Amino acid sequence: MAQIRSDQKTFLGIKANATVSLVSIGVILVLVVSTLVVGKPMETWFKETQNSIANNVGWLFILLVNCLLFFALFLGFSKFGKIKIGGKDAKPEFSQTAWFSMLFSAGMGIGLLFWSVAEPVFHFNSNPFLKNQNNLSQAAESAMGITFLHWGVHAWALYAVVGLALAFFTFNLNLPLTIRSIFFPLFGKKVYGLLGDLIDIIAVIATLFGLATSLGFGVQQVNAGLTYLFGIPTSVQVELVLIVIITGFATLSLVLGLDKGIRLLSEWNMRLAVTLMILVLAIGPTLFILKSFVQNLGYYLYEFFELSYWTNSYKGVGKETNWQNSWTVFYWAWWISWSPFVGIFIARISKGRTIKEFILGVLIVPSLFTFLWLTVFGGSALFQELTGNHSITEAVNKNVATAIYYLLEQFPFTTFSSILTILLVTSFFVTSSDSGSFVVDTLTSGGRHDAPTIQKIFWACMEGLIAGVLLLGGGLTALQTASILTGLPFAILIIVMCFSFYKALRDYYDKHYRKKSNEG
Repeated sequence: MAQIRSDQKTFLGIKANATVSLVSIGVILVLVVSTLVVGKPMETWFKETQNSIANNVGWLFILLVNCLLFFALFLGFSKFGKIKIGGKDAKPEFSQTAWFSMLFSAGMGIGLLFWSVAEPVFHFNSNPFLKNQNNLSQAAESAMGITFLHWGVHAWALYAVVGLALAFFTFNLNLPLTIRSIFFPLFGKKVYGLLGDLIDIIAVIATLFGLATSLGFGVQQVNAGLTYLFGIPTSVQVELVLIVIITGFATLSLVLGLDKGIRLLSEWNMRLAVTLMILVLAIGPTLFILKSFVQNLGYYLYEFFELSYWTNSYKGVGKETNWQNSWTVFYWAWWISWSPFVGIFIARISKGRTIKEFILGVLIVPSLFTFLWLTVFGGSALFQELTGNHSITEAVNKNVATAIYYLLEQFPFTTFSSILTILLVTSFFVTSSDSGSFVVDTLTSGGRHDAPTIQKIFWACMEGLIAGVLLLGGGLTALQTASILTGLPFAILIIVMCFSFYKALRDYYDKHYRKKSNEG
């Protein structure tokens, strides 16, 4: 296969793709300025836009993520599974522990901390799958099953397919680490020009707004923790200051590089996360958590297809429709908007692993850890509800970001565990921001792995700016709308990408494996 040029030009004193950089910045600034100038009416626009897209194309998001899961399994267990990323002699750059740590930190991070308590409680109190609203045990089981759906193998399958495609085109076909490279088998040299620029522009914007959503959640939770522990007011102004401070740490990590900055922080993330999870498991309802983890897995597997393919077709427009728009459709759009960021990052760290190892590693290990995490925190919250303590529900209804702190209040060592939570949220904030900036640097510089420091600083600051303005202009609704808006165009790209990736894999296999088999 021909080499795609990196298409770099000197732009603002650095080597970058001027078209991708300028158009991406322009689109972002238009939304940022509009949000600041228009003010309060933007919140109404965000809400109406979110509902409109979710109502009309939510079915597409649901169908897409399910198809991608089966496509990922097909790749892992088919003849292509033996293909090694980077060629048969390639060696992994990172250990299994470092690899899994970076996978988890990039793929979930802040969002999981933000929703691990609040989401099961929301679904416990109301969800469209409950046949008997008064059956509390059924409500708890259903709540955990839905939460597993939103954070489980569907999200990781999406990351796996995008990441694997990027890794294959980069390390096996020697093409630049950009989204446009994946489309070369279908469009040939057209990816050199405006078509390729448009693809990378969509990827940059999706990455930035997907990250802004996560960073917005994170800073709300840090603020809530500081309010809970030290009485610091919960306000947009405080959250903006926190964004500035934490973005500064993210920039420092980014400047240190992938190995010294992002890898080390990701490993510390995992140490902090495991410490906090084991602490809550030990001081919380331990036996209930362990038993419910097994039952949650069983329920998730048993109801897998109904949960995965439910589109609310027969209940019409009403409360249930709003529920799905706010939850499942939002999550799938959010994960899709995150997929170029997580995909490029996973691709960059996965050289030397076979396709089968890659698929199983990305799908199973992070999903199981996520399920355990959700059971420890969400299960502990449901335990409080089942035993008559409704303080968690009250906290969730008042401010989602405070839910985890009110849960920790029910157990010993509240101050220690709350401080640990704040540190973990902050650390995830930093790794998400620096990983995202690393990816945007790569996209805007034509696939380079060594973007200049000034460019890294610029994109890290841009992520913080977007998160801050969206919080200022519409809060949680604005963050969710940004994900859905950018997820839709990238969903279309992913569909085309799968056909292109399969074509390239088939040709590569025929060239490097089938011929050797015939000769033997």
